[in-house]
Amino acid sequence: MTDPQGQAQGAEVEVREVTKRFGSVVAVQMVSFVIRGGEFFSLLGPSGCGKTTTLRIIGGFEHADEGGVSISGRAMGNIPPNRRETNMVFQRLALFPHYTVFDNVAFGLRMKRLAQTEVARRVGEALDLVQMPGLADRKISQLSGGQQQRVALARALVNRPRVLLLDEPLSSLDLKLRLQMQEELKRLQRELGTTFIYVTHDQGEALAMSDRIGVMDGGRLLQVGPPLDIYEHPTTRFVAHFIGDANLLDGVVERLEDEAVVVRVGRVAVRARRQGWEQVGSRLTVCVRPERVRMDSSMTQPDALRGRVEDRAFSGYVVKYRLAVGDVRMNAVVPYLNGTLLHQVGDEVTAHWDPQQAVVVARE
Repeated sequence: MTDPQGQAQGAEVEVREVTKRFGSVVAVQMVSFVIRGGEFFSLLGPSGCGKTTTLRIIGGFEHADEGGVSISGRAMGNIPPNRRETNMVFQRLALFPHYTVFDNVAFGLRMKRLAQTEVARRVGEALDLVQMPGLADRKISQLSGGQQQRVALARALVNRPRVLLLDEPLSSLDLKLRLQMQEELKRLQRELGTTFIYVTHDQGEALAMSDRIGVMDGGRLLQVGPPLDIYEHPTTRFVAHFIGDANLLDGVVERLEDEAVVVRVGRVAVRARRQGWEQVGSRLTVCVRPERVRMDSSMTQPDALRGRVEDRAFSGYVVKYRLAVGDVRMNAVVPYLNGTLLHQVGDEVTAHWDPQQAVVVARE
């Protein structure tokens, strides 16, 4: 909802028709979205899609060529980063390696010339928040990667920003520590109620942490929504491919039924949930998540497709199959339970799914 001046009601951050060029390269093109106060919002996309540039424009480190940014209803214009109600955690952290933890966290407060007692109190609170009490006197060079990440967070949070900007802060950590820090970030965000804007290329990270996700590609914002909605209802082929694993079956609409659309994909016909915009003869893509594909050895299921197992990978709790169905290749992911009979490479099988769990998206 907007008021007569176009300002989104209840918005903490509003990005309005922002475009940014670097020479002849358009890095961000007509990007608009609204972030509510206290929301964990992620910008997700591949390298070079414009997500970091968008974040830097919000923080004032880059200036938009067109459009603008408002924070708490105030247009930012040319307001510099140090006068915005934001703080940023950079991918490379930018800590002072020979300073102590205390001095790194206190740096911004001292620049504001706060009293030393106030600095000490707020640094102590920030270190408690990131679960690093007792380490104030350590040098940054003596800390692990995960501890350095916590110091960077404490340094950003100690200034009490309304909006915290995070540019792929976990990308340099190993998988186990990255998962741990994801939990810590979400805990902090909920505890503080601060608005987080998080940039990542990791789909799992965005799905696990975010209240909403904005998916970007080629400088454009393709879709915004809660993780489950984007996963279940992608609106473009790119989003379907980038968010989670997906079988993307390109074909031509053969006929329309009451609730399903029948699509000819090579030599096989597949069904998907009807959206209402499909037309007979139109080209589109059917998106079926691998975990929705069911496999058995009979043709008793309606719409079952006969195929053959081309490859199999056991991953502990699931088994991943690569299937050849006519001239179509698709993946299936089946939960593994103790005693589950596994299909072998070369086995003849059938594949089927509930048409209501498959979605059609426009070809790009």
